[in-house]
Amino acid sequence: MNISYVHRKSDYLRMNLIYKQLYSLLCLGLVLCSWVGRAQTVQEGRVLIDFSSGWQFRKDFTSGKDSNGREQKWEKVNLPHSWNIADVMDDKSGYYRGGAHYQNDLDWKAEWQNKRILLHVGAANQEAAIFVNGQKVADHKGGYTAFRVDITDKLYRKENAKNKIVIRVNNRFNKDIAPLSGDFTFFGGIYRPISLLLLDQVHFTDTQYGSNGLRVNAQIDSKRNAVIHLRGDIQNCSAYSREVYIESELLDATGILIKKMRQKEVLKPGIAHNFHSDLIPSRYLRFWSPESPYLYRLITSIYGSDGRLLDRVENTVGLRYFSFDSKKGFFLNGQPLKLIGASRHQDFEGIGNAVPDTLQIKDLVKLKAMGGNFLRVAHYPQDPAILSACDSLGLLASVEIPLVNEITESTAFTEHSFQMLKEMIRQYGNHPSVIIWGYMNEIFLRPHYQKDKQRQEKYFTSVVALAKALERLTRTEDSTRYTMIANHGNVDLYHRTGLTKVPMLVGWNLYPGWYGGTIADFGKQLDYIHQQLPDKPLLVTEYGADADYRIQADTPVRFDKSVNYALMYHQGYLNDILLKNYVAGGVAWNLSDFNSETREESMPHINTKGLLTWGRKAKNTYFLYQAYLRKQPFVKIGTTYANKWGARSNSNPETVGSGWLRLPIFTNSDSVKLLLDGRSMGTKIPKDKMIVWALPVTRGRHLVQALASHRGKLSSFDSLTLDCEVMPYDLRKDEGWEELHINVGDNRQYTDSLGNQWFPDQPYTPNSWGYIRGEKYRLKNTGRQNLGSDVNIRGTWDDPLFQTQLQGLEAYRFDLLPGDYEIELFFTELEAPNSKENLLYDLEQQGQQREQQATQRVFDIEIGSRNLAAGLNVLSEVGPFSVLRRQYQVKVKDENHLTVSFNPRRGKTMLSAIRLKKINVIKP
Repeated sequence: MNISYVHRKSDYLRMNLIYKQLYSLLCLGLVLCSWVGRAQTVQEGRVLIDFSSGWQFRKDFTSGKDSNGREQKWEKVNLPHSWNIADVMDDKSGYYRGGAHYQNDLDWKAEWQNKRILLHVGAANQEAAIFVNGQKVADHKGGYTAFRVDITDKLYRKENAKNKIVIRVNNRFNKDIAPLSGDFTFFGGIYRPISLLLLDQVHFTDTQYGSNGLRVNAQIDSKRNAVIHLRGDIQNCSAYSREVYIESELLDATGILIKKMRQKEVLKPGIAHNFHSDLIPSRYLRFWSPESPYLYRLITSIYGSDGRLLDRVENTVGLRYFSFDSKKGFFLNGQPLKLIGASRHQDFEGIGNAVPDTLQIKDLVKLKAMGGNFLRVAHYPQDPAILSACDSLGLLASVEIPLVNEITESTAFTEHSFQMLKEMIRQYGNHPSVIIWGYMNEIFLRPHYQKDKQRQEKYFTSVVALAKALERLTRTEDSTRYTMIANHGNVDLYHRTGLTKVPMLVGWNLYPGWYGGTIADFGKQLDYIHQQLPDKPLLVTEYGADADYRIQADTPVRFDKSVNYALMYHQGYLNDILLKNYVAGGVAWNLSDFNSETREESMPHINTKGLLTWGRKAKNTYFLYQAYLRKQPFVKIGTTYANKWGARSNSNPETVGSGWLRLPIFTNSDSVKLLLDGRSMGTKIPKDKMIVWALPVTRGRHLVQALASHRGKLSSFDSLTLDCEVMPYDLRKDEGWEELHINVGDNRQYTDSLGNQWFPDQPYTPNSWGYIRGEKYRLKNTGRQNLGSDVNIRGTWDDPLFQTQLQGLEAYRFDLLPGDYEIELFFTELEAPNSKENLLYDLEQQGQQREQQATQRVFDIEIGSRNLAAGLNVLSEVGPFSVLRRQYQVKVKDENHLTVSFNPRRGKTMLSAIRLKKINVIKP
């Protein structure tokens, strides 16, 4: 068992070491900023001061009233902050998209007298206006990039004078600002930190695009020699010309000086001055790669003619060269590399988009530990800490602006798109991890003018014209990276309109086997795309299947939302991506579950395609990727929600009280030996990095140990204690059961928020239990395989229990011992008008209408001659898509069975779930 300790401790220490290194870098930066703020004098250059604490916040700044007409009270907040935390998860449709304002006091300090004071806002979604002492200073449009505002001339410049800083923020829909729509929530707020930047009158500057004012680009020639190009802008805010010296120092990772350059510049008063310099190291330098992410430091300083330090900025430098080939894929530093990773949304459970850097860095540590080498930053620029982590960890990255689904044909929309693009490139361009700039995603998914085809063609032309303009601008801003547009699966439309010809490479968001078709269709679609575009490099930028980690299925089918189906799906996709040389790489959608307020389905408001949960717990799909991608020996026993496992039983009298569960094992080894409570279950060979083990268990806890072998030698080990519940078959003979939970009308197993196991339904057979007659509810007007409704069920988090049901049910029977029992029946009216829009991304349902009318169903519930409920009408009692519970104490006598009868008066009877509990049983 020593191998257990060694391998598990090794993984733990490796993960912790990576995280601690990144966290230390983050803390060091904060400490340095703090130290600089305390220790530097006014003569020593820039000072960065955190200004994220002590803010006051309220919505509806203009009127001062809330939606009910009451006076809005101020709330004390610290940044980052979002006002959409609770309302994106409630049962009401929509969330607050409107105005709010933040205010804070800034006390003037005497030592600031000769400084320029800039306010640096990390991000405010999506329109912001800055006021200082009642005067408007600046506006910013776009919610995903930083901006800087010089507020010096608006401040009261007396000792301890209080300056009122007000930032009005609005996340309303604005047709001239992207994104216009999307399968993610547009959280409002100042959701990244704010800082004060104190600068000398002469300093590096970029107030227009929010960067540090320096642009660094390392180029490698055919002989692997490096040239580091440095471009920058210097602002001279003084009233006279200045003679300054710009000094650049290149240091290796240990701090040893590699190269130093110094150049003289003469600055005219009151204007910005740009400069350029090239550093050519005189000795061999190490390359940056995912296996060895070696980083150099470039420190650039401005000195006055008297030798005084005026400003200093540090950038990291990674030396690498890369290329995409339409037939052979991606190459890094001359070597082929298959790009495999995930896309990422920035929100987190309970805090929305206002995620601290420490949590964001952990996302990247998990991606690296998964074996990934690529991150698609989707669908908007994210916190700079993300790309800093990519630099340090060795993760290649693409970054894109939020032109999603559609555009507005207006000059304002175009200009804002240009601004977003420049801000993205200027702010993130110095990160060596970035290899791709993207500027459109699935832009024809929601085409305008559906009923006017002639006008629609003009719209398509407008989209392509905007793409060409963005392409030109991107290449002008940065000629060293590739450009990309990510398209959805309508290949012919993108090809016909000419959009596929615009970028340097094309990404494809493909979902065969989920939104339509079969998993096997994915490889065929890749071949078709390559045939249509043989000279265009291809990257699979999205693929995924919903994986609600509470749902298990022994016979998974498309759209059942089970983790089991998602495993089949990702196996098929990974096999094709890794096999086909012309595919540069594949990016799973998504690294983690994320908030999408308009979604309903099994987990309302959450897109569950993540390899991690919204709270960043690993799903079995994450372990599958580790088995495919990690190079070191790996084995992992799969998990379930709350580590609750349900075993199925059968009619065999010798197995009463025990059952079988299907235990997934993930490994990159040749074989796995399994031990159950110390007893060998044999050895099996994995297929597509996975074994599904049929394991016999009884109720209670069981220790499972997996011993993986590679080339005949023990290579890795994992163990897990399973908390098992057995679904009883014969309720009379099986004395161990206490409660039986049944997910009526469903063939899936579900673990509820309390950890209860809800077993699949079954028809009644003698000496067991089940339903008598009845048909499973199916959603109308859909060609997909489905299980019940996909509508949000109000008043519960356990939606999968109530989205399925039996209709036309005659009775539910349990063969029992005499005694006292508690029975609870759960009802939900699923047949009612629903204003919910068909899921935009479910292409199979586009254009179909859900013409569902309210159903008035009235029925009685009886047990024997006892009428438990007369004239039950769920719709009138709780309304549609809401839960009605009925609980009864019942006695079973000599007949040895409990039969709940459903007698219709009007319409069909129905039942969504049932719970049976022992109270006092008379044993024979």
